[in-house]
Amino acid sequence: MDHPTERSPRPRDRKAQLAGLAAELFRARGFHGVGINDIAAAAGITGPALYRHFADKQAVLSYVVLSGIDDMEAATTETLADGLPVPAQVNALLGTLAAQAVERREVAALWRWEGRHLPREERREIRRRSGAVLEAWSKALRALRPELTADDAELLCWAGLSVFGSVSVHHTSVAKKRFAQILVQLAESVLHVTLPEPEETPEETPSMALGEPSRREQILAAATELFGQRGFRSVSMEEIGAAAGIAGPSVYRHFPSKAALMVAIGHRAADRLALAAERALRTDDERDALRRLAASYVHTLLRTPELLVSFSGSPMELPERDKADLIRVQRDYVARWIALTSEVHPELSLREVKITVHAALTIANDLARTRRVNGRPNIEAELTALTHAVLKVSS
Repeated sequence: MDHPTERSPRPRDRKAQLAGLAAELFRARGFHGVGINDIAAAAGITGPALYRHFADKQAVLSYVVLSGIDDMEAATTETLADGLPVPAQVNALLGTLAAQAVERREVAALWRWEGRHLPREERREIRRRSGAVLEAWSKALRALRPELTADDAELLCWAGLSVFGSVSVHHTSVAKKRFAQILVQLAESVLHVTLPEPEETPEETPSMALGEPSRREQILAAATELFGQRGFRSVSMEEIGAAAGIAGPSVYRHFPSKAALMVAIGHRAADRLALAAERALRTDDERDALRRLAASYVHTLLRTPELLVSFSGSPMELPERDKADLIRVQRDYVARWIALTSEVHPELSLREVKITVHAALTIANDLARTRRVNGRPNIEAELTALTHAVLKVSS
């Protein structure tokens, strides 16, 4: 007698499993680089089967992002409980957040930068809930460090959040327990930073350009601004042309495609970083060189809109050849940080150095794009101090 074919049991929470697979794809390729069929294929099911759980790709992203917010809210509520000494509360919170980041690293920063693809109401809900979490963290930090103003505490908490979010921008890993320990140590280093006092510095004199910028420069400037505001995928060549004061088709006389524009933006940013790095590294002291390299990055980042665009994830939406080219340029630059940090901190393994470097870079990248803090009058000195703290080269 034939027995019916046995079916493998379905996971208890199939929806969460599918969302986890989707989150990893979103992290690797960007929201627009992933289709419903890609998610279904990763799960070993068909597209129609996926629709039984999610109405569309936006619904998948929404589930992922909101689950990340849920985790942060739960960690905050559970650890910042009344009755515990403040240091114990903060330590418990950092430990829980670090464990969550390591366990679900594909979600760690997804809500920050891919959430823009969600409907307006959901974006507003994310801002409200994440703002409430940051407010609770800031309150706890001020209880630990009463000398901080509310705004300063908020800045340090954003930096701490970026430490945990940094795990999503690289693939380096160590044993989970050690990984969480490193993240806690890095977060503690920024939460205990003494922010520099504003200094009286002369205003920079803008360079005087002779004549009008070339048409090519105008197009690059317009594309940089639009990509920064709305993302690579959401901007058309016609809109770039209009912003530059020319007809859309005329853009093609200077750039054959939107991808070519993005590549030009990326290489311009890389050239400026390389030049700044060369100047910073004109010293024989390795520790001083690392301090100067970090400061040069922050200085260039805050004055180079192309850099914010090229490091924002837009390259992930380019054709493979163009994407590989820009990623190579970025990795070459980061490799300089890694090599120098290894020299300054021989006690760290190469993997631990990479985790540390990416945390420092992520703090600068995140906070330079975070409206809540990037308008602070002393932001350059503050970001420099934060990166120095992570790299353990504070003066």
